[in-house]
Amino acid sequence: MAPRAKAGTSSALRRRGSAIRNNASAQTASAGGSLASLARTILEEHLARGELTPGTEIALRVDQTLAQDATGTMAMMQFEGFGHDRIQVETAVVYVDHNILQIDFKNPDDHRFLQAMSAKYGAWFSRPGNGICHYVHCERFAAPGKTLVGADSHTTQSGSCAMIAIGAGGLDVAVCMAGHPFELPCPQIVGVHLENELNRPWIQAKDVILELLRRRGVRGGRGSIFEFFGPGVATLSYTERGTIANMIAELGATGAVFPSDEQTRLWLEEQGRGDNFIELETGGQGDFEEEEEIDLAALVPLVARPSSPGNVVPVEEIAGTELAQVCIGSSVNSSYEDLAVCGAALRGQRISDRLVSATATPGSRQILDQITRSGTYVDLLTAGVRMLEPACGPCVGMGQAPPSGSASLRTFNRNFPGRSGTADDQVYLCSPAVAAASMLSGAISDPRELSPVELPERPPARSEVVQKHILAPASEEEAAGIEIPRGPNIKPPPEQRELPDDLELRVLIVAPDDISTGDLSPDGATVMAYRSNVPAIAEFTFQHRDKEFPRRAREWGGGFIVAGHNYGQGSSREHAALAPAQLGVRAVIAKSFARIHRRNLIAQGVVPLLFKNEVDHDRAELGQSWRISGLQSIGQGADELETEIDGGETITLTHDLLPREREIVVAGGLIRYLREHQPAPA
Repeated sequence: MAPRAKAGTSSALRRRGSAIRNNASAQTASAGGSLASLARTILEEHLARGELTPGTEIALRVDQTLAQDATGTMAMMQFEGFGHDRIQVETAVVYVDHNILQIDFKNPDDHRFLQAMSAKYGAWFSRPGNGICHYVHCERFAAPGKTLVGADSHTTQSGSCAMIAIGAGGLDVAVCMAGHPFELPCPQIVGVHLENELNRPWIQAKDVILELLRRRGVRGGRGSIFEFFGPGVATLSYTERGTIANMIAELGATGAVFPSDEQTRLWLEEQGRGDNFIELETGGQGDFEEEEEIDLAALVPLVARPSSPGNVVPVEEIAGTELAQVCIGSSVNSSYEDLAVCGAALRGQRISDRLVSATATPGSRQILDQITRSGTYVDLLTAGVRMLEPACGPCVGMGQAPPSGSASLRTFNRNFPGRSGTADDQVYLCSPAVAAASMLSGAISDPRELSPVELPERPPARSEVVQKHILAPASEEEAAGIEIPRGPNIKPPPEQRELPDDLELRVLIVAPDDISTGDLSPDGATVMAYRSNVPAIAEFTFQHRDKEFPRRAREWGGGFIVAGHNYGQGSSREHAALAPAQLGVRAVIAKSFARIHRRNLIAQGVVPLLFKNEVDHDRAELGQSWRISGLQSIGQGADELETEIDGGETITLTHDLLPREREIVVAGGLIRYLREHQPAPA
């Protein structure tokens, strides 16, 4: 049986598709008129509660969910707690792509657990080595007009298929699998008008998203869905759109939406899923709260310097920077075309003697099959590139750490400090074209200096090489007899506790701007093996910033985290909230929060508070006692909390909690809230 999304589409989306085909929409009847935002139309069709006013609380009906092995064990156990016999969404998929190293029992125990849970409760299960969740989902499940909520921040890649695809924490995904809508602040829609086309092969889709990051930085997309329109969109292939949609997460954005057009139809038909296609046009100028304009023909090769995806400069500014390593593929830029351009540039040549290593990671088993049949695999292999299996791999610190004190150039999406596995890493992010030129020279190089190359023709996709390794769930009759194997490292989620009215605790750390979830719950083989064991993984909290943090938290009986702007950027991993909560952290006081982590804190009963006056951040000191009073009043509408610091000094804290979020934090977390307010399943 072939896995596929159901073809059902809402009436409004069908009407929208019909209007496009017939050119008869009332909105397009007037000269210069255009269809309204596609993102807004999909949101409207899935709105379960609220109104589409940016910043207000809404709830969306969810068609699809995804989880992966680093987030899935906790999510599936949390779903299990709801007592349902089967998952309550149209399509749920569990992927094994992060913790694939099997150096002891921990990861294989998780994989066996997830396979059994998927079969029993009604999820598809993608085996290890089958590919990266957001790549395989685009191949096998993404469908225009649908909603997808995934326990992976790069779930946004399915926006390339005209979906509202949103990354979230594992608990929020578990709640969706249990049939509840997905709650979030209503995003504003930012229209990005693309003009002309890319000067391929040396200017690529990666340069489009790096240009947006250059303009806006890692905080510049918070609270927004980016919708791409204009004549330049039609010139981008489906996988090029996927590159942009994937890395929209690095802007802090909620998602990205591309139209469903001829490129989408060709992609879905090649995947054997042509019946999922419906034509859906994006909006036009004037349909959005904000707009950006990008001339694709004017772009130059761009590179993000250490250690932020938003630290973007033209390649010529840093050309000549010596490298010890170059890595292509993995979480983004691992499509056939991405690897083929590198293979073509390296054909008949050898990587530079300066390099310690160069690696290539296909995004899926299907892509591995295509580069093998086209000859790209041999081109890379004979040039000296190490070929890795289709998985996240080095992107999440699973091997291929660079040498200490050296520079590594990667086509990945993140370069947060220490994420590579080397504490003093210097990771640069770039397009495959820049990577190819740099592999030949051993230093960051401008690909426009290379001779023209001819890419091998892309072999047709053979979807069965992936499909046969996505295991269908058991029938309901078979599922009743499935026993779930639980290895010794698989521990149940910690119990949530009601929020006290007053908290008097000490400041455990004073952190700067842009703390990532990788700072809170580090990447890499050692730490990620404990994703099923919160007490164990808590011992690694802030490992790269302050190794004494866990000991201090235990000895002080918990405490507060004080931080700057954009606290919790990056991955959706809810362990970045679970681990501090395990150590007794009851509140984080910051200048601002990244979207997914803010929600994860709320879901786990850790209160995300804001400084009313940001200068008060500078008053915080390690070890200070803070007394926050009247926390229960948040549930009754209080917006400000008086906080007493050592010596009798007071400051005012506030928050941006939405109405239901107020109730959730007062209850002590989302699970406790739902148990109090939702009836048990029949």
